[in-house]
Amino acid sequence: MTEFVSLYDAKTRLSSLVDQAAMGEEFVISKNGVPLAKLVPIAQRGQMRVPAHAMGVGPLPADFDAPDAEIQALFEG
Repeated sequence: MTEFVSLYDAKTRLSSLVDQAAMGEEFVISKNGVPLAKLVPIAQRGQMRVPAHAMGVGPLPADFDAPDAEIQALFEG
């Protein structure tokens, strides 16, 4: 069953409405009692997107944030 939601309520509850729509519910958004838009779930198309690693960024090494003696020497003089 389609639920009617005022535009004000839709703005304040958008995140929740989108989550509910993703689970199959439908909402009609109205302004001053006049239906204007419909929020419906979409069918998942294919696989989830996989990052392309276009910038060559990979996993960070375990010692990434370890102190560097050369840089520390520059600060300490």
